[in-house]
Amino acid sequence: MVDVVYLLDVDNTLVDNDAIIEDLRHHLVEAFGAESGQRYWEIFEELRTELGYADYLGALQRYRVERPRDSNVLELSIFLLHYPFASRLYPGALESLAELRGRGPVVILTDGDVVFQPRKVERSGLWAAVDGHVLIYIHKEQMLDDVERRYPAKRYVMVDDKIRILAAMKKVWGDRLTTVFVRQGHYALDPAIIREYAPADVAIACIKELRAAAL
Repeated sequence: MVDVVYLLDVDNTLVDNDAIIEDLRHHLVEAFGAESGQRYWEIFEELRTELGYADYLGALQRYRVERPRDSNVLELSIFLLHYPFASRLYPGALESLAELRGRGPVVILTDGDVVFQPRKVERSGLWAAVDGHVLIYIHKEQMLDDVERRYPAKRYVMVDDKIRILAAMKKVWGDRLTTVFVRQGHYALDPAIIREYAPADVAIACIKELRAAAL
C-alpha cells in the first residue's frame, strides 16, 4: 500500500473532448448531409441513455442497420479510428502527469466503451504517459472497490471535470479522497450542474494548474 494514488479522468480533463465532438459534427454534415448527421446524433443519444456511456462506434453500427446502403459509414469509421487525439490534449496535460508521477502512482480512470475510448487514450499519448495504468469502466464511480483492489493506497486524489462524479466518489471514500474539479468543458461550466453538488476540495481553471496544486 502506497501513501497516495493519483486518478485522472480523460474527456475534458486531459483531452478536449468538446472539440473532438465539434470536429465530428462538421465531418458528419460533410459526409452524410445535415439530415443523416442529425439522425446519427439521435441514435447516439438513445444509445448513451441505454448504455450509460458514449459509444460513437456503436451509434454508427446502429445507423448502418437503419441505412444499410449508406456507404459513408465506412469513411466515418475510418475518421473516428484515425482521429489525431494527441492534437486535442489540453496544454500542460502531459506535463501535469509527469509532475504527479514524481509524487506517486498515476492512473487514468475514465468511462467509455471497450474500443473507441482505449484508442483515444492510446493515440493521445496518455497510455504511454502512465505506463499503461489505465482503467476504463461503464460507471467508474461504482467501481471504486476494484480501483482500490488494483491500486491500494492510504488516500486518493481524483481529478475530473464532472462535479457529480467527484461528489459520488467522495461519498464512498470520504476523507481518504481529495477531489480536484477542473473547470474545463461544458459540464464543468454549467452553473445548474455545479449548484446541485457540494464543492470539490480543490478547484482549478485548467489542467496545467494541476502542477502547482498542493495535493
